[in-house]
Amino acid sequence: MPSLPRRLTAEAIGTFGLVFIGAAVVVVNGGFPNSGIGLLGIALAHAVVLSVMITATMTISGGHLNPAVTLGLLATRRIDPVSAAAYIATQLVAAVVAAFLVKSLLPPQAVQSAMLGVPVIASSVSLGQAIGIELILTFFLVSAVFGTAVSPDAPRVGGFGIGLVLLFDILVGGPLTGAAMNPARAFGPAAVSGAWVGQLVYWIGPIVGGILAALVWEYVLIPRTSPKRRRSD
Repeated sequence: MPSLPRRLTAEAIGTFGLVFIGAAVVVVNGGFPNSGIGLLGIALAHAVVLSVMITATMTISGGHLNPAVTLGLLATRRIDPVSAAAYIATQLVAAVVAAFLVKSLLPPQAVQSAMLGVPVIASSVSLGQAIGIELILTFFLVSAVFGTAVSPDAPRVGGFGIGLVLLFDILVGGPLTGAAMNPARAFGPAAVSGAWVGQLVYWIGPIVGGILAALVWEYVLIPRTSPKRRRSD
């Protein structure tokens, strides 16, 4: 197993890539209406960057890039508590650095109009509904993690099966909650912009959804006759 510093470096790079591209595409879409990006473009950008970053880091750190994924793996004892805490701290710091660079490099007017890519809850969606939406969307995401990367019977598709979840999750949930599915994706832009509205949604929903998915896969779906599961840290 790679050393913890190597794993944390991989997590930092992967999370940075996800948050930088994810926030930047929202800023460009909001600040440049003629860009033609739209919801589909935002979903594709998130899907591709997550696919590539997970594929690049999964053999080093497991390619978590998301506190909800790390906590799901912790709940199923696939990562030890010390490593999990270090992973989550690294993910959050990397997300803040990514958001800071988006703010520094992109036009201020575009950054301001898009709130630095902070996920936004629609006015017609209640707090409880938003938590439920994020929970279900993250359940799909962590299910993809276990089904395509953790399970010993998983197909060898790198991170692309996981990244594709962001495509359909954002198409459905983007207009409703911003479809963060990742506390770090919401936290980084919020910390830099100061827009903290609805942050609890992006912690409670993804964490509960991630842990539920992990437990279902660990104790129901992954074959019990398979070789002893390996840690994903």
